[in-house]
Amino acid sequence: MRPPFAPALLLLAAAGAQAMPIPAPPQFAAKSYVLMDANSGQVIAASAPDLHRAPASLTKLMTSYVVFHALKEGVIHLDDTALISERAWRMGGSRMFANLGSHVSIDDLLQGMIVQSGNDATVALAERVGGSEDAFVSLMNQYAGTLGLQNSHFLDASGDTDDRSHYSTARDLALLSRAIVAEFPEYLHYFSEKDFFWNKIHQKNRNDLLFTDPSVDGLKTGHTDSAGYCLVATAKRQDMRLIAVVLGAKTEKARAQYAGALLDYGTNFFESRKLYAAGALVAGVTVWKGAESSVPVGSLGDLYVTLPKGSGGDLHATVTASSGLIAPVAAHQQVGTLDVAVGDRVLARVPLYTLQAVPQGNLFRRLFDTVRLWFKK
Repeated sequence: MRPPFAPALLLLAAAGAQAMPIPAPPQFAAKSYVLMDANSGQVIAASAPDLHRAPASLTKLMTSYVVFHALKEGVIHLDDTALISERAWRMGGSRMFANLGSHVSIDDLLQGMIVQSGNDATVALAERVGGSEDAFVSLMNQYAGTLGLQNSHFLDASGDTDDRSHYSTARDLALLSRAIVAEFPEYLHYFSEKDFFWNKIHQKNRNDLLFTDPSVDGLKTGHTDSAGYCLVATAKRQDMRLIAVVLGAKTEKARAQYAGALLDYGTNFFESRKLYAAGALVAGVTVWKGAESSVPVGSLGDLYVTLPKGSGGDLHATVTASSGLIAPVAAHQQVGTLDVAVGDRVLARVPLYTLQAVPQGNLFRRLFDTVRLWFKK
């Protein structure tokens, strides 16, 4: 009997110049960093990517993610309002200076939280969505689990805590930022706003790269004494969207310089390439006793890889898929994997799914294939 999963090699047409030398990633006086290609999810460069660190106001990225889900699901709307409770009003640190007992729109609160990192706006949003901040934090940790953030745990919505049980990592924050970019492009404009004028108060976004690099359009800064200076920066350059996470820099200026250098490293020496569109045929798998003799399989999402510039000529993919399925076959059933490699280095391993359902065939087809399967054993 044939093995249930059989490998097959696909040669991917990828003309390119000779690969250019790739220098070592830049080194900084920061506690950790990650540079990720948002298209592929591949980490291009990293230093201590899984080191637990206090995320400070980068916590608000997870708060934003939960609020965006509440907007998507119709739990709240941008023109709804939230009460500024005494707890929200008494928050220290960065604030949008909302008045006690006032009702502020969700839209304004999002700007207050994201643009100027207002802790009062953050608590008001958490209480509006979750009913209480504690309940909202439970949602934050549930979504963190769903996203696969294995080294993150949140105790509050703003990051205004020194408790060591409130932590994240550069890798997890890159994954979270990638999810925000991919799932909620309609809200990315909040992260690129350079300033926010509200209630006769004008405050500037602390992400210095927004003012010096036109390709940068987000995402968030953070700082406490224990966390140091932190920044998640994202930039769209040609066909690449890069995410740079810097944790524990010594100064506000340094975090911007480090993130900028990482973004330059990514675009100077790497490229993002789309291999397959979502739902595109990658291979076919035999179907026994079905109305069709085979079923197309592919990726359910667009498949990108990140390559050193000029190395595309060495690109190849290996499909490992079931040697045969018994009808009925459901759509979106995982039946194998696709490994994409340059030379001997695997760049990506993604699951392959059936792209359509295959019902059982007629009685003759089922009997005929039953006999054929007997001889294959």
